[in-house]
Amino acid sequence: MAANKSDDNKKPPKSEMIRVPSALIPAVRQLSKLHREGHTIALLQELEEVISKFDSNIDIDVAAGSKSVQQLEERLSKLERATSPNLETKLEAIAKKLELIERAIAQNTDAFRRIASGRLGNNIKPRKQAYPYQQPQVELQPRNNENLAQRLGVSPQSLIAERENKSAKEFTSWSRNRDPMTVGWEWNALDGLYHPIR
Repeated sequence: MAANKSDDNKKPPKSEMIRVPSALIPAVRQLSKLHREGHTIALLQELEEVISKFDSNIDIDVAAGSKSVQQLEERLSKLERATSPNLETKLEAIAKKLELIERAIAQNTDAFRRIASGRLGNNIKPRKQAYPYQQPQVELQPRNNENLAQRLGVSPQSLIAERENKSAKEFTSWSRNRDPMTVGWEWNALDGLYHPIR
């Protein structure tokens, strides 16, 4: 057994594989060849040449008032100006799409419940909920123009225009179609607020 350990110690160490950038492959091959042949001085000289090539190519002036820094700052400010309006527009579009998806889900859920209740009939009991805890119903409070307009996804001016151009029943139906929880809203001129109608 002692012979096996001495055999293991005599074996040369396995070479390790490393990844290098494509531009360095020829230089690494040359260095590896010099190393295998035992040319230590030539290896060090070759390393110095490779390092000097990279050092001589790097010419960066990072002083605060340097031309390079000013050019970078100008390009960055142009990029910020170009992207900020587009970003806001995209975010608004995403918010509107999410609102439409929420409405579609709410409408489909209601339609599915109506269909399912018609198929189940009265003699079949509905399944118990997986979670016995039920969230309490949130009681909606009356809202002013700005708050309801935000909830319905319209501007306060268009909300007022819809209220004035439609009958009370039409306005309630219109607001129910736009509301995320399909709640209708009714205008009360006495207190100047919109009240929810279930």
